[in-house]
Amino acid sequence: MILQDKSKQDLADVLAKPELLAAIAHSSSTAHPSIAASQEPLQAALEENIALASHLNELEARLIHLRSSTQTQLLSTHALERQWRQKQSDMDRALAPFSPSSLYQKLSQGVQEQELVCRALEESFLEGDGATANEREALEWVRRYREAKKIYYSRQERKERWDEGRIGGWT
Repeated sequence: MILQDKSKQDLADVLAKPELLAAIAHSSSTAHPSIAASQEPLQAALEENIALASHLNELEARLIHLRSSTQTQLLSTHALERQWRQKQSDMDRALAPFSPSSLYQKLSQGVQEQELVCRALEESFLEGDGATANEREALEWVRRYREAKKIYYSRQERKERWDEGRIGGWT
């Protein structure tokens, strides 16, 4: 053995240094066979731990990549949501003139405007310039007045039907 020809002082130095003592005790040339037998399960467990650690490192790298990918997709999704809200807002603004309330308001304004047109035609007939209108002018005025009144009554009827809830699809 390695320690057989050593002096007491050298042996005392080996005993004083735990690292040196462990190295001698666990060296394959100096170790007792029972130490080697007890080391085998430990060595197998150590190798298994090393393999598991390596596998965990691979999983960690994969997880980091997946997190990064997920973060990118999340940011992309948020951007798409913002774009959708903007498009929805644009669509709402574009369709606002065709909403029931807007259409009803236009119909009411149309009734009022047409009533004013009819009044203006009546006033123009009554006021005149004092000259008598010939038959052709009178027929033309009557035709224009009838057309204006048709439009007025038509709009007024639509508004009344809307007010009564008889317009399909509008509530």
